[in-house]
Amino acid sequence: MSLGIALALLGAAFAIGFAGAGSAWGIGIAGAVGAGVLSEDPNKFGQVLLLQALPGTQGIYGLLVGFWVLMKIGFLGGTPVEVSTMQGLAVFFASLPIGIVGFISAIYQGKTAAGSIALIAQRPGETGKAIVLPAMVETYAVLALLASILLLNGIKF
Repeated sequence: MSLGIALALLGAAFAIGFAGAGSAWGIGIAGAVGAGVLSEDPNKFGQVLLLQALPGTQGIYGLLVGFWVLMKIGFLGGTPVEVSTMQGLAVFFASLPIGIVGFISAIYQGKTAAGSIALIAQRPGETGKAIVLPAMVETYAVLALLASILLLNGIKF
């Protein structure tokens, strides 16, 4: 295996691993608060579940970028291509936006979702507002996903 392939695979692993770890952390934060709310009012399960699930999107975005890398280098359904060291580095760096931003934004989205879960515990009629708050954090994960995809598309093999 060439160093270029190894660097590209490292980029895919970074995108998947860090964005996924951030999502797990964020979902855990929101879930801990959600469990407390549900212990008081199990009828709020649908609202709590929606808010708890929001930080999971960053893990999906990281997985998408990881798969994109694997397809680009021919590891999924194709013949592996020759990847120079510089191309491998380019793929690795293109994977960084979603890995880094996905990790951080998922944690902060989990914290925001936890606050929103507390909001609906006190004011169930404010679910719309409660969803908007963590969705604002999502914006930056979507921008990082877009950046990673655009950077990957700019790499020619």
